[in-house]
Amino acid sequence: MDSTTTTAATTTTTTTTTTTVPASLDVFDPDCVVRADVATTFEQIAIQNSAGDPVALWLANGQMDSIEAGALVDVCPGNALNDIDGEPGPTLDDATVSSALASNTERQQAKLNELFSSFGTGDLAVDGVAGPLTGQRLCAARLALGLDTTIDDMMPGSIEQAALFATDSLPTPNSTAIESERWVLIDRTCQIMFIGAGSDTAFVFPTSTGSEGFETREQDRSEAFRFNPAPDNGGWHDSSEFPVGVDNPLNGNLYKPLYFDLGQAIHGANNVPPTPQSKGCARLRVADQDTFVAWLGLDDATGETWRKDEMNVTVNVQGEFAPRP
Repeated sequence: MDSTTTTAATTTTTTTTTTTVPASLDVFDPDCVVRADVATTFEQIAIQNSAGDPVALWLANGQMDSIEAGALVDVCPGNALNDIDGEPGPTLDDATVSSALASNTERQQAKLNELFSSFGTGDLAVDGVAGPLTGQRLCAARLALGLDTTIDDMMPGSIEQAALFATDSLPTPNSTAIESERWVLIDRTCQIMFIGAGSDTAFVFPTSTGSEGFETREQDRSEAFRFNPAPDNGGWHDSSEFPVGVDNPLNGNLYKPLYFDLGQAIHGANNVPPTPQSKGCARLRVADQDTFVAWLGLDDATGETWRKDEMNVTVNVQGEFAPRP
C-alpha cells in the first residue's frame, strides 16, 4: 500500500510599526519650546501644553495678539530666559505685569474707538484704565463679534483679544432683531443699545436699563407704539407711573420717550451710567435720543403719536447684567 505524505508550508508575515519622532527643535532649551502647528493664541497654547497663565506666555513671547502657524513659542515663561535663543527674558514681577496690562488696555481702548467711531458712540479715554466704560465697550464688541458677553477685562493672550484685533470693522450682532426693517437691540449685560436697519448697524449708544426690581423686560421684536415729543416742555415728559413734582431734566424725567412695552420706553436722560439705574426704561444721553428720533423721522413731530407705522421700529431686549468682579 502506497503512502503519500503531504507537507504544508506555513508563511509567517511580520509587521513592523515605526513611529516617527519629530526632530528636536534647534533652540536653546527644547523642553521649553513648542512649534505651533496652526495659527493659534497663547490661551490655546497654555491649554494644550499645561503651560499656566496665558498672560505670562504673552509677556514672554513678545506680546503678540496671535501666533502664526509654524512659529516657535516659549512655554516656560517664569525662568527669565528666552528659551528659543537663550537671551534674557522679561522678569514677570508685579510691576512688569501691571505696566504691560495698562499698555495693553490702551491698545484695546484705541482699537475700540476705531471700531465704534462711525456709530455715534463717542470715544473712550485712551488712558490704560480698565474701568466700567471700557468694560461696557468691550462687552459691546464681544456681542458684535459673537463672543460670550461680559463687562470683565479682556486679557492679553486670550482668544477674544485675538478676535478683537483681527477685525477691521464692527459686525452687526446676530439677533432676531435684524429680521425687522428697523430695529433696536438693547443688551442688559453690556448696557448697550444697537440701532439699525436690516443687517446694517446705524448707531451704538451706551444705555442704562432697569435696576433690580424694575428690570427692563425681555423683548423680541416688540413694536414701538407711542412717541411723545413733549414739545411744550422742551421734550421732557413726566412719567405717569413714576411722577416727579416738576417737569424738567434735573428731576430725571423722560426726554422724548418712545414706548415699546406698557410704561417702558427708550428716552433721553441727563444721567446714563454704565449700570442698570432706571425704573425699567432704557436711558440714552439726550443728544443720542435726539439722533435716534431724527433717524426715525420723528424730529419734526408736533405732538404725541400712537401710530406704529409712523415709528416703524421694533425693540429687542436681552441679556442679564452681572457686575464686574
